[in-house]
Order: sequence, then structure tokens, then C-alpha cells
Amino acid sequence: MTRGGPWKSRKNRPCCRRSRAISTEVVGPVIRFASLGSGSKGNATVVATADTAVMIDCGFSLREATRRLATLGLEPSQLDAILVTHEHTDHSAGVGKLARRYDIPVYLTHGTLSSGRLDACPQLHCFNCGDRFTIGCFDIEPVAVPHDAREPCQYRLGHRGSSLGILTDLGSVTDHVVERFRGCDALLLEFNHDLAMLWRGNYPPALKRRVAGDWGHLNNAQAATLLQQLGWESLRHLVVGHISEKNNSRAHAAAALATVYGALDSRVVFAEQGSGFDWLVLD
Repeated sequence: MTRGGPWKSRKNRPCCRRSRAISTEVVGPVIRFASLGSGSKGNATVVATADTAVMIDCGFSLREATRRLATLGLEPSQLDAILVTHEHTDHSAGVGKLARRYDIPVYLTHGTLSSGRLDACPQLHCFNCGDRFTIGCFDIEPVAVPHDAREPCQYRLGHRGSSLGILTDLGSVTDHVVERFRGCDALLLEFNHDLAMLWRGNYPPALKRRVAGDWGHLNNAQAATLLQQLGWESLRHLVVGHISEKNNSRAHAAAALATVYGALDSRVVFAEQGSGFDWLVLD
């Protein structure tokens, strides 16, 4: 089991592959990304080029993750790595079993490893937030975020001039987050809750305070304000993700988003808990 820096991994050689090519339909400098599901019951995002495929988080069982990957035309054996954002169950529950079954390297912060929830993976590669590394064709930057976990991060992935940001599970917007995610070509951003719905809902008071707090999750208004700070005009794809099933709705998230975009257009996609979203392409 490897616990050194990610640069020690054989995955850092440019465009290496664990198995056969991902898809004959993916050629040239193209990034594809899709979701197996997004929400409090499980999260997993797949990002791929013709030569490399990584999964960010896996909050689903081995069987369910395999089934959902198949709907995207992928098998677990085609994954070069799993990148973990933090140890919470909806992001990490399936990581260990998937990694052990298919011998997939797992990348995570030292703090996430110290939670004890992911230390049974066969190939562990730890890093500090801010350390940049490569896996196959991807340049990867983990970004520290304010969330109530040991050492949470989110990710910005680049390939041949295009970049994708994965930004969920943060309770407040910091200057560091704005700086590191500005200029992305595509972004998966959480619109977790409508604040009024949260306060009116049936969550216990302590859980309401946790979700709405600076170390919880972004509400719709916070996410919309962040988009304005990031310069949303340059985004070719925006995925609205991690929508609470109890404290938010697609209509509430869309209303907040309309304050930024006006009339929503084809650039905006909503990630579903049951089905995620299908492949989107950056070329």
C-alpha cells in the first residue's frame, strides 16, 4: 500500500492505460464528464479522455456503481484512479470495495485518510491540498474548501487547455475557492438547499445549523453569487448538482440561477440523484 506523494504512482506517466481504450468515439483533445448520481444518497462523477478515466468519489455500493457505470458505456476496470473529496458516506461509501475489487489507485488527502474510512484500499496516494499532480492525461489540482470533514478538497482537472471544476460540499465561499475555480470551461456546482425550505423543514435544529453553516453546504443564493464571482459567461457547461431532496427543488435552484443567467439555456444541466447526467463534452 503506497502512502507517499502521488508522483510515485505509475499512473503519472502521460496517457497510460490500465485496460483497453475507453471509447472509440473519443478522439483528440476532448474531455467528457458524466455523473452516476448527485445528492445526499450518493455521489460519483466520471471524467475521461480517449486515454484516461478517473472517478471523483463513489458513494454507491459496488453493484450499483457498476450498474451505473455500464449506462455510460464503462466498466470499473477502465478507471485509472478514484479521487476522493472527503470521507462522508455519500462520497466515500463505495470507494474501498470498488478499489479492492478492481485494484484501482485511490487519491485522497492525509486528513481524509486519517478518518479511518478508506485505509483498506490497496493503492493509496496521499497529498496535501494545493499539491498538483497528473494521472494519465489529466493535470489535477485539489482545492481546499470549508466543509465539516477532516481535510476536504474539491478538484480542478485540466487537459490540453480545457478545464473542468468539481465544486460541491462547501459551506461558504472563500477567496481561495474563487481564485482557483475562476476560468473553468465547465463546472459542476452544488446548489444544495433553499434556505427558507431548510428552516421550515423537519430536520433537527442542530442539523439545520450544520447544513446552513459556514462548514456545511452552499444554498441556492450562495451558489448563484459564486457563479457571478467566477465569471459565468465563459462557462460552456454548468451542472447544477447535490440538490437536497428535502430542502430544495429543481424549481428553486433554477430560480436562483436565473438571477445570473436570465433565461436558462442549453449550457445548464441538472444532475439527478437517481441518474446523474449523461456525457457532456469539452473539446
